[in-house]
Amino acid sequence: MRPVTLPVSPVEPVTEVLHGVPITDPYRWLEDQNSPQTRAWIEQQQRYARAYLDRIPGRERIRERVGELLDVETCDSFLKNGTRYFFRKRLRGQEQPSIYFREGPDGDDRLLLDPATRRTGEYTAVKPLRVSADGSLLLYEVKQGGERMGTFEILDVASRERLPDFLPRGYLRGFAFAPDGKSFYYVHEAAEARRPFYRAAYHHVLGTSVESDREIFCAGEDPKLRLALVSSEKTLGFLVYRYLDITYTDFLIWGLGSATRPVSILQDAACGFQPRLLPGRILAATDEGAANRRIVEVQARKNQSPLFFDLVRETEVPIRNWLLTRNHIVVSYVRGAQTQIAVFDLSGKRQREIPCAEDETVQMLASSRTDDEVLLERESFVRPVEIFRCSAASGEMASWAKRSVPFDSANYSHRRLSFPSNDGTCIPVFLVGRREFLAEGRHPVILTAYGGFGVPMTPQFSAFASFFLECGCLFALPNIRGGSEYGSAWHAAAKGRKRQVAFDDFLSCAEWLIRTGRTSKEQLAAFGGSNSGLLVGVALTQRPELFRAMLCLAPMLDLLRYHLFDHAHVWTEEFGSAENPDDFAALHDYSPYHAVRDGTSYPATLVVSGDADQNCNPLHARKMTARLQSANTSSSPILLDYSRLRGHSPVLPLSVRIDALTDRLAFLCDNLELQP
Repeated sequence: MRPVTLPVSPVEPVTEVLHGVPITDPYRWLEDQNSPQTRAWIEQQQRYARAYLDRIPGRERIRERVGELLDVETCDSFLKNGTRYFFRKRLRGQEQPSIYFREGPDGDDRLLLDPATRRTGEYTAVKPLRVSADGSLLLYEVKQGGERMGTFEILDVASRERLPDFLPRGYLRGFAFAPDGKSFYYVHEAAEARRPFYRAAYHHVLGTSVESDREIFCAGEDPKLRLALVSSEKTLGFLVYRYLDITYTDFLIWGLGSATRPVSILQDAACGFQPRLLPGRILAATDEGAANRRIVEVQARKNQSPLFFDLVRETEVPIRNWLLTRNHIVVSYVRGAQTQIAVFDLSGKRQREIPCAEDETVQMLASSRTDDEVLLERESFVRPVEIFRCSAASGEMASWAKRSVPFDSANYSHRRLSFPSNDGTCIPVFLVGRREFLAEGRHPVILTAYGGFGVPMTPQFSAFASFFLECGCLFALPNIRGGSEYGSAWHAAAKGRKRQVAFDDFLSCAEWLIRTGRTSKEQLAAFGGSNSGLLVGVALTQRPELFRAMLCLAPMLDLLRYHLFDHAHVWTEEFGSAENPDDFAALHDYSPYHAVRDGTSYPATLVVSGDADQNCNPLHARKMTARLQSANTSSSPILLDYSRLRGHSPVLPLSVRIDALTDRLAFLCDNLELQP
């Protein structure tokens, strides 16, 4: 089923020469988000998409099931302060989660802030960020829709009253309450700043005007600079990042309220450096001399580089995360695609491991320096999220909260297999489905992967995958290169100019699924968002004949211009930049927008984006949709699902999320001819 009238996308070519190569952009005009021409085009695309999506057979059955899967009680965004737990919780039927706190592990959940009481609409979302040392004040963020920016407010926990002190809409790069709770320190990039690239830290006394805040440190004024804060009880740490061909880092420390200048600890470091401050000590995770990262104690030296003393040595797999408790360093790893968690004392002596099942993902959520408890989140492909309290001292665990999703986990399982990529490298893959379907037969397959930034893909529960499992599909998740499932070398193998390696792995998985009889081209769909949306865009343009349907969410697709918008220049170390002639050659070879070919039969494609996306600018989705619609010769639809308030942050109201997921599932069901 295809809408009758395809929207018109006028071609207004702009040609420029990059490193001697003429590049013509037919839809440059769609980069201007607020022009009347672009707004009219978006409205036409929305009507075109709705004419298709609203008429899909079985849509109401799909929406009903989506509602059952999504409308469940959830808890997330945990902070721990002594015996108090601060978190978000959404009750069934609520559009947005509220902020709660619990006194003690078995106490009642007490409501602190319900965004609905603000009377600013169902798109308003709140999130707890920091708690003062005595637990009396809470910093929280307020967002509208899916935007990355927020407004930052402070709540008096006892009275539930909002203080008049706040930071306006923008990016908060660091925040620390003063020990006495009467002031705070911050780094904030305001959306409406008069000097938008001025990077400085300030001290604000509660009850005074922000205009009177005292500047305590300035990193400079440059769009490629970023300043962040870390803190301990009596010390602030200033992290200065310079995003050039690679990222350079400076680190300085300053005694709170000191009249002296900050002391330089690290300067022009071309390594990763993630510090944590303890009284009289600096600990840091770094990849200096350790590609998979190690945790060190930092000894400052005047006018010299600091000394790093190993506390947690590098292993053959990367450190994913680390938390500090009163007496321990708790470190998580991903080995293959399995989580491992190890506990060390503060001198680096290994104490124990926290048991993690082979088929689950365990994430460390929060800890406190006043006790030895860590909050963990556990899930698998077929088991929804459950929150546990874990003692770092003993390893004992107790359930804290469980997400009760109506899904019959007992009917489903997974297999861990592998396939050869086109260069002969063996790539592992998860196949998830009904137990009997995993053994034999040809079935529809939903394929996804990530392949970038060293992000490992591990077993996680999702309503999206669960729905298709119930429809008789297999879910395929290959651990393609570009992640870090097998160490930093796995990431480096598909980084920068070698990015095509990740795409080859993904396409090899699609070929393997077809070649081994597990599916067919008519039954294969791929989906992905953000960096994974780029992956889908490349698969769509390099091998369109392999797929029946594609779902491309919040993507980055014009790789020659991505770095010019929002803050995307910080990703040049991962992707490269078209300003570099060698990077340009690699980017031009795979950039999906530039790889679309006229007269090609493309699979059914749904591109999803919105005005509020400040990570992967929506210009990518707009331009790609216009280009595909112009070039496509198949009868399959090319649609743009677009919204003003949709962005990169997953904070849309429940009813909107249900409608959006219904559209995506219905689109794939219709094109794969599934019976929901």
